[in-house]
Amino acid sequence: MPSETVREYEIAYSSVKLPDSEHWGAMVTIYGPSSSPMHRNCVFPEQRVSIDMVFDDAAAAETEARKAALRMIGQGERDA
Repeated sequence: MPSETVREYEIAYSSVKLPDSEHWGAMVTIYGPSSSPMHRNCVFPEQRVSIDMVFDDAAAAETEARKAALRMIGQGERDA
């Protein structure tokens, strides 16, 4: 599962093969700051970016998940 740190957020993004389909869904989880290095503070639990969006391959789904996560934390693509 690809992940990256942007400012104080840790973003985990992934793809999932949709049941009975050849398509993929985009998934994202966002963790915020925590006072303990042994604990991650989940501010956005893992879920699909959009139920209406499907992708032809895992890489395209992960790219969209990353874009959505950056929008959610107020960090545009150009700022990453």
